Amino acid sequence: MSGYEHHGEPYSAEQCGTVKSVLGSDKLIFVIKVGTSSLVRSEQHTLNLTNLARICETVLKLKNLGHHVVIVTSGAVGMGCQCLKLATRPTEVAKKQALAAVGQVLLMKYYVDFLGALDVKCAQVLLTWENIADKDQFYNARNTFAQLLAYGVVPVVNENDTVAVQELRFGDNDTLSAKVAALVEADYLFLLTDVDCLYTANPRDDPNAKPIWEVHDMDNLMTRVDTGGGAKGSQWGTGGMATKLTAARIATEAGCKMVIANSEKPDSIIEIGIHEAQERGTIFHPKPRVN
Repeated sequence: MSGYEHHGEPYSAEQCGTVKSVLGSDKLIFVIKVGTSSLVRSEQHTLNLTNLARICETVLKLKNLGHHVVIVTSGAVGMGCQCLKLATRPTEVAKKQALAAVGQVLLMKYYVDFLGALDVKCAQVLLTWENIADKDQFYNARNTFAQLLAYGVVPVVNENDTVAVQELRFGDNDTLSAKVAALVEADYLFLLTDVDCLYTANPRDDPNAKPIWEVHDMDNLMTRVDTGGGAKGSQWGTGGMATKLTAARIATEAGCKMVIANSEKPDSIIEIGIHEAQERGTIFHPKPRVN
């Protein structure tokens, strides 16, 4: 039974206050965003099972330490492309919506199988920006997240691409993950991507690009970073560094610490989030949270 039950029964939606008040402020809430480039190999056009397994094992480690985890995943369109044997990702929004509908089923099956093998229960949550912008829907979503976490379940979140296209056009769920982090009052948002950290320029194009390990001032950062060369995502994703900086601003203004880290090194989540290690990813320090 979960340690976050009320008189032997889970909290009802009516009883839910803030997520932290339900779960207990001594426990950390981690939101882990898994980008398309972390899940889909661009050359072989196949799911990166090794990365997914590592990420799921990290989720188990966090839960074994008593903390709570929400996954925000991309990759539905990429999975749909693989299922229908398409060589390239289409540009038309309607086609991407259809592919996302095909791929989301397959994507969730992998999460259910991989997390289930570790005896971790998960749930699918499909959101749109309107769900978060509308006050009533915001509270309903927050209550649902609080209840899922109280049950010990890991919510696996994606945009509902059948009816919403904001993240299909750009972002690869970077912005959505920041809004989810604010919604659940997360302590950490980890954006897992295909680079180790934020650089002053795109390291693939500029050999003089330097890593940036800590950010305390977003406005000052924008004068130091060239997002033009780093704004383009992978073939299978749509996100780039520019959307990650937008996510950082949203998350830090909500009081959440955000980290850009390499998806091939998911132990950095433990190292940074639990052991406060340095230079394992770019850490964006938050503003104080207003209760």
